Amino acid sequence: MAKSNRNRRIEPSFDAPGSRRAALSVRASDRVLPPAGRGKGKRKSRGRSGRSRRGGFGGFMRGLVYWSLVLALWAGIGAAGLVAFYGAKMPSLTTWSIPDRPPNVKILAADGTVIANRGMTGGEAIGLQEMSPHIPQAVIAIEDRRFYSHWGVDPVGIGRAMVENLMQGELSQGGSTITQQLAKNLYLKPDRTLERKVQEMLLAIWMEQKYTKNQILEMYLNRVYFGSGAYGVEAAAKRYFNKSARDVTLAEAALLAGLLKAPSRLSPARDPQAAEERAQVVLAAMREEGMIGDGQLTAAMSAPAARASAFWTGSEHYVADRIVEELPALIGAVEKDLVVHTTIDFHLQKVAEKSIRRLIDEKGGKLQVSQGALVSIDGSGAVRAMVGGYDYANSQFDRASEARRQPGSAFKPFVFMAALEQGRTPESMRNDAPVRIGKWRPENNEGKYYGQVTLAEALARSLNSVAAQLVMEVGPEAVIEVAQRMGIESVLKPNASIALGTSEVTPLELTAAYVPFANGGFRPEVHFVERVVTASGKVLYEHRTSRVPRVASPEIIGMMNSMMAGTIEYGSGRSAAFGWPAAGKTGTTQDSRDAWFVGYTSNLVTGVWFGNDDSRATRAAGSSLPAQAWREFMAAAHEGVPVAGLPGGWRPRRNPAPEPLQASTPAPQNAVGETARPAPIPSSAGIPSSVERGERRPVPPAEVGGAPPQRRNLSILDVILGN
Repeated sequence: MAKSNRNRRIEPSFDAPGSRRAALSVRASDRVLPPAGRGKGKRKSRGRSGRSRRGGFGGFMRGLVYWSLVLALWAGIGAAGLVAFYGAKMPSLTTWSIPDRPPNVKILAADGTVIANRGMTGGEAIGLQEMSPHIPQAVIAIEDRRFYSHWGVDPVGIGRAMVENLMQGELSQGGSTITQQLAKNLYLKPDRTLERKVQEMLLAIWMEQKYTKNQILEMYLNRVYFGSGAYGVEAAAKRYFNKSARDVTLAEAALLAGLLKAPSRLSPARDPQAAEERAQVVLAAMREEGMIGDGQLTAAMSAPAARASAFWTGSEHYVADRIVEELPALIGAVEKDLVVHTTIDFHLQKVAEKSIRRLIDEKGGKLQVSQGALVSIDGSGAVRAMVGGYDYANSQFDRASEARRQPGSAFKPFVFMAALEQGRTPESMRNDAPVRIGKWRPENNEGKYYGQVTLAEALARSLNSVAAQLVMEVGPEAVIEVAQRMGIESVLKPNASIALGTSEVTPLELTAAYVPFANGGFRPEVHFVERVVTASGKVLYEHRTSRVPRVASPEIIGMMNSMMAGTIEYGSGRSAAFGWPAAGKTGTTQDSRDAWFVGYTSNLVTGVWFGNDDSRATRAAGSSLPAQAWREFMAAAHEGVPVAGLPGGWRPRRNPAPEPLQASTPAPQNAVGETARPAPIPSSAGIPSSVERGERRPVPPAEVGGAPPQRRNLSILDVILGN
């Protein structure tokens, strides 16, 4: 028992005051840690119940929410840091402004018809209320359905795009709003970087604070790219439908809106079927948004796919290009939207285009001709029509004002005019016979010669022999001086072959050089532009007719008009007659590489050229395609206009025989057309080297018909009698 007591633990107790045991005792409940044996089972039970409370789905969700909030917080902090970092790299907010839209040049015909728009945009800016209401509806339906409800950046749209891209496994949709797209187009590069995206959002938010929704939409529609070089809805409507954006139909508006996804790939000029399929997606989106009804949807979807040429078509674009080149010289740099009023008669422009195309379509294959050009100028120098080629869409090279070609016999009027100014008359006689100038032997058409003929007959029938004789009589320099005085600006070579038009000129300058024949001897300034004004109406330039210089006397003009009238009355241009008093000259170069007819009335001068860009030989002549095109154009231009005679009152003493003269002395079989077969001769072949140095020396006579004629000075009596 004593042993048992020794092994027994005695707990301290404070129950009995005054006793030693009571002073040192405590209760079990007062211990910091309970006895190991007593609390063991209770601790296990409490551990299991705690785990039950903390575990399960509820605990998982609480943890998920917690960590999501933590991640969101850090993401927000990171996003704010990125925004601050990339925002700091942008210019100060006080300097932000909408950049000016690139200037547009609207070019109008004389009657106000729009010829073309030129500039980086390709079209003028128009107000949201002016354009077809289908256009903004279609763009909003397919590009930004929540446009009127978001604040520049659309989180809902971004989320929807992300889900759609994940479901399709590819980047098929973007979350950019219209405002973001506008900000990117105005300010940023198209780089796919995080920096660009952040800056795009900042700019979009700023724009939404500064401008109304309609202002933003209007800016967007007037600047966004629609493919094929068209920026803005007006340019796109003109490009694809040849109409203003004011007149665009529902189906056309859907097509335009569909292009915004991939302007180059979906352009109707490249793939009309793909453009149409995308347009139907736009129509379905418009129907889903309640913008159109079922009937409108059905009608629009049944509309045929739009087909556009690969480039702008229409001959008026040759005129537009020429005018844009001239503008800097007239007004300086183009820095704002301009309206250019031109001299072009749009009706005649289309008549000329139709005639050139029809003749090439119908006869070009047979005559081996692929290109044509036409220029028409009135007596004041105003260009009324200019066609630079068969089709502007296929070739933008302007053959009317840029191509230099040999004029052939169409150059002869300057030769005969130089002869008249030195004392000859239309009734002066020359012997039409084979002629040799050094090693050069110019030949007549078909190798036929007619003996003694008047100068009037020689010009009307385009006799090369007589023209060559006259050049040798008056000197090549005199011919060049006359041609340049009348309006030829190209460099002319002073050799004998100039008689047959071997120096190259453009159709525009050759036609311009005939204008003094039509207006009585005056050389006006040839011009396309009447007036240039700003969009607000401020006049920047206006063509003013200054004193027009006289370049030929009335007597000489009268003689020339009488002579060239014979070309149409009984000569090489009979097929050009259309019932008006008219005059002109045919021209056909070696191997028929160039075929010309330049003619005029008292109202209008028109020049026509046909040939090939590579100078291949043709089977055309000046009396064929050019004369026919000239007749068609001039008949349309003079419809309803009172008939008027040509300037000048000179009349021949005797009328030239209307029937062909008896030909004699056939030439070699290789003679062709109205041209000199051999190449232009060097200065040593009948022309002294002093001619090339610009000195005026007597020119040796040509050998005509085998025996050189005796030269003598003309007296006043010779001039009066016409010898």
